[in-house]
Amino acid sequence: MVEAQTWTTRRMSNPRLLETTSDDQVLDIPATPPGDVRNNAFNFGSFISPSFLTALIIASWYLSNIGVLLLNKYLLSFYGYRYPIFLTMLHMLSCAAYSYVAINFLEVVPLQHIHSKRQFLKIFALSVIFCFSVVWGNTSLRYLPVSFNQAIGATTPFFTAIFAFVITCKKESAEVYLALMPVVLGIVLACNSEPLFHLLGFLFCVGSTAGRALKSVVQGILLTSDAEKLHSMNLLLYMAPMAALILLPFTLYIEGNIAAVTIEKARGDPFIVFLLLGNATVAYLVNLTNFLVTKHTSALTLQVLGNAKAAVAAVVSVLIFRNPVTVMGMAGFAVTIMGVVLYSEAKKRSKVTSH
Repeated sequence: MVEAQTWTTRRMSNPRLLETTSDDQVLDIPATPPGDVRNNAFNFGSFISPSFLTALIIASWYLSNIGVLLLNKYLLSFYGYRYPIFLTMLHMLSCAAYSYVAINFLEVVPLQHIHSKRQFLKIFALSVIFCFSVVWGNTSLRYLPVSFNQAIGATTPFFTAIFAFVITCKKESAEVYLALMPVVLGIVLACNSEPLFHLLGFLFCVGSTAGRALKSVVQGILLTSDAEKLHSMNLLLYMAPMAALILLPFTLYIEGNIAAVTIEKARGDPFIVFLLLGNATVAYLVNLTNFLVTKHTSALTLQVLGNAKAAVAAVVSVLIFRNPVTVMGMAGFAVTIMGVVLYSEAKKRSKVTSH
């Protein structure tokens, strides 16, 4: 979940901005940040219009999300750098370093601290799910085209509904469950007609998709109290280094002395250093732009953009990598995306009805 940054309200700081509802509840309008914070912060809005800034952020979100997919695919499948665990560990180290700079120096969001051992263990549990979900997703790109990878990834709502029911016994309306049928049907059609179908890659991709869904459900369970809730950027700050430490023994045991291999490759082709650094940086930008899109628009807009992103990424990957596609495969992908859109609409109506 991505939350917007807010400034602590000073009670009665501006009486003209206080309104009373019919229930005599006071709505506090957030106070203007202190002058020193305003002057030190780098404010893009003072140079360009809000509409253009929002469009720029959305474009950056698309570029970073699609860019990290294409770079991962290029490195793992075409460049011959077949070390998905080490690549994921680089992503985690990058996210940890950039998050530290963004929060502590650029003050993108206020810094939050871990207050108890219990909270630490909860974040560690999320880190385990998070890192293996990313590893499996990157590994699947070794065997599957990006277009098919995105088609499978679009089934995340299906797994979210399953985990929510199994773990929390949360039941959705019949309309919501019916909307999930096209999601599954589309993947069945896409699998049956995928020219480059690979069973191991398919299993890794399904595992990654299920892992993302499980993380969202578990996060909602573990970090429920106000004292334990963390802003998405702060959560990434703590999860990323934990995930890197978890992945370190796996990459050493499975992939060997990958640091020496990378150095040897860099001596023969220095371009790999640029590829790895660029890939790790874009991996962080995915998380940063997720937050910025939600801050400048809404979580619903991010969800809508996500539905479209899968289709855009699939088209771009086909144009770049020239992987073969079939009419039935494209139809299956379209059915899956349609199911995801129907699911989102059904969830919105269900929430309105329950309220």
